[in-house]
Amino acid sequence: MAGPDPHDNTSRDHEQFEKEQLAQDRDAAGVDTADVDDTTARRLVDDLINVDVVTPVPEDRVLVHEPSGTAFDSTTQLAVFHRGWTAGRDADAEGE
Repeated sequence: MAGPDPHDNTSRDHEQFEKEQLAQDRDAAGVDTADVDDTTARRLVDDLINVDVVTPVPEDRVLVHEPSGTAFDSTTQLAVFHRGWTAGRDADAEGE
């Protein structure tokens, strides 16, 4: 049995496609969260509360990120999550 036809080799196309997909994934995952200190996180969460994106639940001591339904007990975790969630949603919108 003869090997694959060298003129019909699409493996390079597949490799290029995978590289492009990995680059897009890195871009979406590469949201800069290093600059989220306590003050920045508190300010972002306060803004999100004001626009009804986050709901505080004082009796449970959590903050609920309404679009995702995820609860957090840390303003910093919520701020980092929201930045990543927003970046992921924006990346999805660009891909459409």
